[in-house]
Amino acid sequence: MTNQKEKINVFIVEDEILIAKDIANRLTDINYEVIGVAPSAIKALQGITTNPNIDIILIDIVLNGELDGIELAQIINKKYQIPFIFLTSHANTQFIERAKVTNPYGYILKPFNDRQVSIAMQLALSNFKNKNQKKNLYPSTEAKKVLQTGHPIEDSLFLKKNHHFERVPLKEIQFLKADDNYCIVHTKSEQFMYAMVLKKIEAHLPVHQFLRVHRSYVVNIELIRGFEGNMLFIGDRKIPVSKTYKSKVFDLFHSI
Repeated sequence: MTNQKEKINVFIVEDEILIAKDIANRLTDINYEVIGVAPSAIKALQGITTNPNIDIILIDIVLNGELDGIELAQIINKKYQIPFIFLTSHANTQFIERAKVTNPYGYILKPFNDRQVSIAMQLALSNFKNKNQKKNLYPSTEAKKVLQTGHPIEDSLFLKKNHHFERVPLKEIQFLKADDNYCIVHTKSEQFMYAMVLKKIEAHLPVHQFLRVHRSYVVNIELIRGFEGNMLFIGDRKIPVSKTYKSKVFDLFHSI
C-alpha cells in the first residue's frame, strides 16, 4: 500500500470570478488543494497573513483596486517568501519588464489548459525548492545578504569599505551623488564610492525616504533641514534641485 502524496496548497488572486472558479476547478481536478481565492491585492494580503499553509500563489497581473498583481508580488517577496506564478493575458513588453523585476517562478498566459497549469506549477515549486537549498549553503540569511553590494536589510544598507562590508543605517545616509560612472554615498560621517551609475544604487533605496532631485543627486528627505531658491540644505551641504524635479520636490514642503 502506497502513501497518498500530500496535496499542494494553492492560493489564487484573480478579480474575475468565473476565471477564478475555472482555475480552482482545474487545480482540484489535477490534485491540488485550493485553500483561498481573493479578488484583489488587499484581500489577498489578508488571506495570506491569516493562512500559514500556502505553498504557492497564482496572481493575475491586472487586478482591480489600488495595487496590481506586480505590486502584490513585490510585497509577497519582501514579507512572505512564497513562490508565485503570474496569470496574464497581457504579453506586451511593458508588463513583462515590470513583472521580471519581481522574479516570478513562472507565467501562465490566458487562455490555458490543464497541462500548461500543471507544468508551470511543478517547475515553480521545483525552482523554489532549489533556491532555498542554495540559500542554506550560507551560515545565515544576513551573511548571504552582506555578500551582495548595497543589498538592503530592513533599515540599513551594507556598503563596501576597503575589503569588508559595513552596515550603514538609512537614517545616516544624507545623499547620493553621481560623478560620471561613479556614485558617491554621503553619510553623516563618511563617504562610500562605487564604480556604478547612480540609478543602480538608487534602486536599493526605499522610495518613501529617498528622492531624486537632480540627474546627479538623490537625497534623504528626512534629513532636509531647509531650502533657499532651488537649493536644499542637508547637513552642511547645499544640493541643487533641477527644473525636472522642482515641483515634485517643493510640493513636499509646507512653508509659511
